[in-house]
Amino acid sequence: MDRTLTNFIRALRTADVRISTAETLDAMNTVELVGYRDREFLKHSLSLVLPKTADEKETFDSCFDQFFRFEDVSSQQNPEHEGSDTGDDQAGGDSGEGGGSGDRQPGQPPTGTNSGKKKSKAKKPNNNLYEEEEEEDLGPGDMAEAASALGQLLMKNSMVDLSMEMAKAGEEVGVRDIQIFTQKGLYTRRIMDAMGLAELNGEIGQLRQHPQIPSRRLGQELKRRRDFLREQVRDYVERQFLLNADVSGKKLREELLRKVKLSNVEHRNFRLIQEIVYKMAKKLTTMHSRRKKVYKRGQLNVPRTLRHNMAFDGAIFDLHWKSVKIDRPKVFAICDVSGSVASYARFMLMFLYSLEEVMPKVRSFAFSSDLAEVTSLFQRDKIEDAIAKVLRDYSGGSTDYGQALLDFKNLCLDDVDNRTTIIILGDARNNYGDPHAEVLKEIYDRSKRVIWLNPEARLSWNTGDSEMRRYQAYSHQVDECNSLMHLERVVGNLLRQVT
Repeated sequence: MDRTLTNFIRALRTADVRISTAETLDAMNTVELVGYRDREFLKHSLSLVLPKTADEKETFDSCFDQFFRFEDVSSQQNPEHEGSDTGDDQAGGDSGEGGGSGDRQPGQPPTGTNSGKKKSKAKKPNNNLYEEEEEEDLGPGDMAEAASALGQLLMKNSMVDLSMEMAKAGEEVGVRDIQIFTQKGLYTRRIMDAMGLAELNGEIGQLRQHPQIPSRRLGQELKRRRDFLREQVRDYVERQFLLNADVSGKKLREELLRKVKLSNVEHRNFRLIQEIVYKMAKKLTTMHSRRKKVYKRGQLNVPRTLRHNMAFDGAIFDLHWKSVKIDRPKVFAICDVSGSVASYARFMLMFLYSLEEVMPKVRSFAFSSDLAEVTSLFQRDKIEDAIAKVLRDYSGGSTDYGQALLDFKNLCLDDVDNRTTIIILGDARNNYGDPHAEVLKEIYDRSKRVIWLNPEARLSWNTGDSEMRRYQAYSHQVDECNSLMHLERVVGNLLRQVT
């Protein structure tokens, strides 16, 4: 299989572009037809078989531009012109796997001798083991031949060969596994070592102490080209980081935010949390958007079976089974939006309303003391604006669960039936008021399921002014729920049981 293409598809998958095995085979056939020579034609061709949605096409364009970075190599300087000391040669090309340099202008290794120069101070690049305060002015003239493999490669003055060797060394050291920004220096050193840095350093040290001037000229030239190579490798590693690790780092942050308590999430991470909520909701929607009819094998529908087999003179050829149509869930979400649990309410409402394809009958209620229905807010405004208004308008006052239950009874108890699921999100801390647990019992008896989600740790339940023990007696399911992972599990279980 084409390694360049498979690495590109791996980068796309890392960037959340969904690519199936069949689409991978289509891409291979496409590359076999169009080849790699025409970059724009290749990009257009692969865009027809790999990305599917508008977001994926945008991600594909960005990944392609980073991965395939070709520069014009048609005017690359010939080796016989190495005598020039201008250093302004045309840039060479990248290798196809996102490797090589190609960003440096000029992109050619420094060429030529110190013609016309007097004494000059040496540059002080990082990790230069053989630097002197001043370089000896050796003037123009002949140079010895490099003995080390890397030295010979550098003196060939070919960016194409250099880029290919760089990409090969990157594969050997696993540069695509880079995860964090601070690893760039480590991978730069590993690639240099894989290309033969140790042998080159030894050769430079010997040449610069050599009694013959052509050998010392070669030592100075190899030192300059080694410093140039280090810059190119550093650029190559940085591009690999942006192509692979930057997205992986985002995934690591997402995984962390799925598990962290929502009360500890900083405001600057709310945007990323919202993206995670939408992804989780979309995943659940995909899992549960299927036919809402369950066939119970073993319960024969006799009238239908006889009717459909009348044409066979009473012989039974076609069996028909009884089926039960299952409605989509009717969900009532009651959220405490007082200060202590407002963060949890924000994301639970966002989660439920992101599942409108599966759960179109969500009615939402918010309270801190008096309870009010806020469903129309979500139907009229954008979800982020609606949540902000709910938290602004209903988060004041002393928490009173007893009053909230009474308000719910007066507002819509008649709409609760055996197809209704009640989800209550709150810490059950009632400020020592009357909990009115008998109202919750009445709701419990009329509904299909009452689910209480408490954002506090279980050890804190039933302490102080918490009424969790009384409310727990009239709940079908009680769960600790203080992270997106908990919320996803609860809503997923709900959908499995009602669809």
